[in-house]
Amino acid sequence: MVAETVPLFVPGIPGGPELLIILFIAILLFGANKIPKLARSSGEAMGEFQKGREKVETELEEMRQSGNYEDTNEDDDFVDTEPVTSEEETETETESQ
Repeated sequence: MVAETVPLFVPGIPGGPELLIILFIAILLFGANKIPKLARSSGEAMGEFQKGREKVETELEEMRQSGNYEDTNEDDDFVDTEPVTSEEETETETESQ
């Protein structure tokens, strides 16, 4: 059996002293009271991202199993508010100004 060795030093990843400096700068920038709030909100955001990713994965798996590749978008109330302009419209607008 071959034992795998884990390197103690990985290039590009900050070690102990570098992490302490980064932590000190973060405390100076945000203050000691806001760091737990920032960590909590970033953890919640990662959790929401994980939930969304799992939802998409399950929907894709259901589509693969059923063979139904039609548009099953549940967000029918989505409204695109971005104006659609073609190159011709933008050229005529710039010429008329």
